[in-house]
Amino acid sequence: MAAMRTRPTRGDRHMFSSLDDNAVMKNILATHAPDGAYFDVKPLLQIIEDITHRANLDKSHHGTQAETDAIVESVSYNDVREMLEAMAFTTNKVSSEINVSCTGIGSGYAHATTTGIFLMLCHYEWDVKAIITLASFKENYGELWLVVQLCVSNPLTKSEAHLKQIHDVLEQGEALKPRFETGTNLFKAMLDLTHCIIQFKDLPKQYISPDTPELDTATTHIPTAVYWIIRSIVACASILINLIGTVHEHVTATTEAWELSSLALKISNIHDHLKHQLDLCNHHINEKKQIEAYLMILRVMETPHLDNTKPLKQLIYQKDDQLPLYECSTKNRVSIDMLKKKIVLLFISDLDLSEYELSIHGQIYREAKLRPERAESHYEVVWLPVVTSHGAKPWTQKDQRKLEELRNTMPWYSVFHPLLLHRAVINYIKEVWHFNHKPLIVVMDPQGRIINTNALHMMWIWGNMAFPFTIMREEVLWREETWRIELLAYSIEPNIFSWVVEEKYICLYGGEDLEWIRRFTTTTQAVARKAGIQLEMLYVGTSNPREKVRKNNDIIRSDNLSHVLPDLTLIWFFWVRLESMLYSKLQHRKSFDEDPILREINVMLTYDGNGQVWAVVCRENDWMRRSDGVTVLTSLTNYSEWQDEAQNKGFLPALNEHLEANRPQHHNNRLILPGTFRNVPERVVCSECGRSI
Repeated sequence: MAAMRTRPTRGDRHMFSSLDDNAVMKNILATHAPDGAYFDVKPLLQIIEDITHRANLDKSHHGTQAETDAIVESVSYNDVREMLEAMAFTTNKVSSEINVSCTGIGSGYAHATTTGIFLMLCHYEWDVKAIITLASFKENYGELWLVVQLCVSNPLTKSEAHLKQIHDVLEQGEALKPRFETGTNLFKAMLDLTHCIIQFKDLPKQYISPDTPELDTATTHIPTAVYWIIRSIVACASILINLIGTVHEHVTATTEAWELSSLALKISNIHDHLKHQLDLCNHHINEKKQIEAYLMILRVMETPHLDNTKPLKQLIYQKDDQLPLYECSTKNRVSIDMLKKKIVLLFISDLDLSEYELSIHGQIYREAKLRPERAESHYEVVWLPVVTSHGAKPWTQKDQRKLEELRNTMPWYSVFHPLLLHRAVINYIKEVWHFNHKPLIVVMDPQGRIINTNALHMMWIWGNMAFPFTIMREEVLWREETWRIELLAYSIEPNIFSWVVEEKYICLYGGEDLEWIRRFTTTTQAVARKAGIQLEMLYVGTSNPREKVRKNNDIIRSDNLSHVLPDLTLIWFFWVRLESMLYSKLQHRKSFDEDPILREINVMLTYDGNGQVWAVVCRENDWMRRSDGVTVLTSLTNYSEWQDEAQNKGFLPALNEHLEANRPQHHNNRLILPGTFRNVPERVVCSECGRSI
């Protein structure tokens, strides 16, 4: 039989490698007439891969024997037995076609054989055509290498090896190595491409239709891919069959290796193109799934529930395969049921949380839990760490350390890992709750209704007094407030309560100019002694307290110039509360013209925004007098000019009249609103002259 084989020349092969693909595919498409039968070819593909692993002689490129065994053990042969029986006749026909056609056909044998195989497989879908041909080739390929592997130890297979002239092949191992290597690479490329084709078949039809451009483009190219898979199998079979009968001839190994490499390159190029289309299809499917998941969140969040379990699961983690929450106090993972029928504050942020924020949040939470008998203790906090990229970049060890560091600092519950939050949930948080890096506290009642989309400012202003953190509660609290020192600073300096009770005058001042601070504190205290009033002074720094404010604090304390806040956290908190007051007022559509508290908050933030020094003076529940640092220092320095009015009208009214009379005509003030503001006022009033800016 070996003597009858005719080897095609390199010219023949080059001719068929340069065939016009369009003309070829027109003929191939004409053979396609599927009968609608469905075959799940994935198990059969696994068997083919198993044969490839076991037959390969170069074990260094594959896993251990145990790993190879695991591949075949993962295949349920019962699942494929029926399919193998149904395909047995066709598989044998294709195998015979490959063997016969590769032994004596001259010019054009590869294309003719490939076309003949397509005719035999006309009633099958494209992926099944490729799998049957792969299986047909692997039958002979596996049988051959079974003899190769056993011929050393088994007398029967040793004799069989002599009949098949395999010993001669093995003796020429080094000379034939290029063909073995290129053949292995080609077959791997064919398997990769076949996997890709099968993946298109498995795309969920409810999310992508055949006329979707990404899938339509891929469908057009799949026949070409299958053609070149079968065409490459024919080439491999030809080289393998011819190899056995011609080992004593002058073998042009380089020529055959070149052809196999060319086919591998073509198969790889086709695979890259189809893989790109597959990625586009999967992106399309994921977008559809995201929309579906997003709409589901909307429905769940808008539907009444008996308790908050379902809404919380929809937001945090829907599956039951793991415990999604982390409890800092026990260092254990727990279920969402821990939050059932409780008011839940969803603390939403990224990983860039400051120590200041966590410190104040923790203090407010612990204060609530210290009084379990009070209503305001009956809430829980859950941190939702939102990683906005959400899989766009790898999760690193640095990210993990940061996450663990933060959640172990928090006395409340945390989502165990940011990636538990579905991408649709993050989109919902951004679009519905307007999360944009700045932390939010979204309040959910025991029935799962959202009663406030951001109660963070309420917590900063009133702490646990804001419970249950509803918008109605916020309105009630504002109706009870006036512009007084308790609103401004009681929560950061408890001594203020005693000063108020003792009817002392209180002065708050801020800025970074240490020279002004020295002059202002000494002058103010001297005026207080002349006026016969009791005065307490408190330095509150700036809204961005850094090293300069820290040094000022140390100098003021060491030189006994006034009271200071004990650390930068409380200085930060003073200014955050002011910003929160502005935010709260604007969210309730208050105007600068109508709301005096809003105007005063505007003044304070404007001073700070312009880097100015400033001061506020008050007594008991009286309205506070404020001014920029230069003006107030000038008025106090010139106390002799209004000393009589101070004795007759009172210290604060006289001071206020002098400040108004000496207000500078020219000024350049600006107000920078925090980035979280959505309801920016149309009209903002100048802090000095009252005109719109």
